[in-house]
Amino acid sequence: MSKEILMVVDAVSNEKGVEKDIIFEAIEAALASATRRKHGEDIEVRVAIDRETGDYDTWRRWLVFEDESTELEVPDRELRMIDAVDIDENAEPGGYVEVPMESVEFGRIAAQTAKQVIVQKVREAEREQVVEEYKDREGEMLSGLVKRVDRNGVYIDLGGNAEGFVPRERIKALLTEVRSEPRGPQLFMTRTSPQFLIELFKIEVPEVGQGLIDILGAARDPGLRAKIAVRSNDSRIDAVGACVGMRGSRVQAVSNELAGERVDIILWDDNSAQFVINAMSPAEVVSIVVDEDKHSMDIAVDEDKLSQAIGRGGQNIRLASELSGWELNVMTAADAEEKSESEMKELLGLFSKQLDVDEEVALILVQEGFSTIEEVAYVPTAELVAIEEFDEDIVDELRSRARDVLLTQAIVQEEKIDEVEPAEDLLSLEGMEKALAFTLASKGVVTREDLAELATDDLLEISEMDEEVAAALIMKARAHWFEEEQQA
Repeated sequence: MSKEILMVVDAVSNEKGVEKDIIFEAIEAALASATRRKHGEDIEVRVAIDRETGDYDTWRRWLVFEDESTELEVPDRELRMIDAVDIDENAEPGGYVEVPMESVEFGRIAAQTAKQVIVQKVREAEREQVVEEYKDREGEMLSGLVKRVDRNGVYIDLGGNAEGFVPRERIKALLTEVRSEPRGPQLFMTRTSPQFLIELFKIEVPEVGQGLIDILGAARDPGLRAKIAVRSNDSRIDAVGACVGMRGSRVQAVSNELAGERVDIILWDDNSAQFVINAMSPAEVVSIVVDEDKHSMDIAVDEDKLSQAIGRGGQNIRLASELSGWELNVMTAADAEEKSESEMKELLGLFSKQLDVDEEVALILVQEGFSTIEEVAYVPTAELVAIEEFDEDIVDELRSRARDVLLTQAIVQEEKIDEVEPAEDLLSLEGMEKALAFTLASKGVVTREDLAELATDDLLEISEMDEEVAAALIMKARAHWFEEEQQA
């Protein structure tokens, strides 16, 4: 059994991360307990395990008292000096005298008892570790997952075997969904949504409830930071100031409800670019370029303000993007200028080459905000004529060249479509004419399978033919479907 003890010690030490001495002590206590049960007497037993070999010895022992002592209560475990010296001549009051006794086998019962002691030791070690980790963190904000809830409050899993407790208290939350389930109505609530932030401001700011101030949107990184967009419907009321409150009292009340979440009050503006500039607060924007087609904006800031504009982990730019609904790209003023110059050179080359004009005319178009050939071709003539350097003849020529370019591009694109060749299985289909196969391919019907998936009306829209002929052609394309079904 000595080897088995060593194996148990190694296994438990590795699994539980407990020092081997603690496990040895637990096994010794378990063996002593098993010995006492075997003898059926209220005796004191000590077991000592050799840490190297796993062998162990057992002793019965007695606590020694003075001869005249009146404290003896359990004769089976206590002796007076006069009797103790018969066992050990070196006996002293307060010490123990021992005699060897038969050791019990390290069996299932002893192992189970040892396991219980070990588990208890592990729990005590884990508790002590939690106490050591958190005893100097009082007053610190913590976060975790709700583990369970009872009538006393909420138990929070903080990780690492640490469990927090929040006493039952009244809190605010936003009702998001109501479900009728067999166990009863289920009301789902949240405190992390942007709408919850809006509702808190409605409570704290009376002007919102009165319709004098509108809250037009909110974006949140729950527990950390948020932005909320406001607009005044009364020129006499400062929307931002009303939401902030006297000495910040109103916004502070909302922040306190959200466990210290920082809230930026942003002034709404109908001009999207100006609203984004406001939303980037506290970063100051040097310039902004709007791309309506991509629904994005390039924002330039001073180099020493770049980190502030981005925010920790991209927080500021992300919240501003969510609030505005635009894709925002932030960069330094130098990078923005370099990008602008690169895009200008690209547009100059585009207009010079495709409209066959000199660099001066191309530069005027770029400076006036034109970015595509389509804009030159189709914007109202009055806009082009209003350009100081252009007269009606130049405008007519520019528009004519632009439309020729677009027409050429359309023809080239059409030719590319026409160049699509039908697959061999479509060409070889019984009743298929070559010209019809190429017509079908130009419309995306390239294979026999593509034709089989068409309805008769679809084929008639692509090519004029008799309806019966079209239906027969589609059925021939589908013939292999029925053959496969029969084989299956």
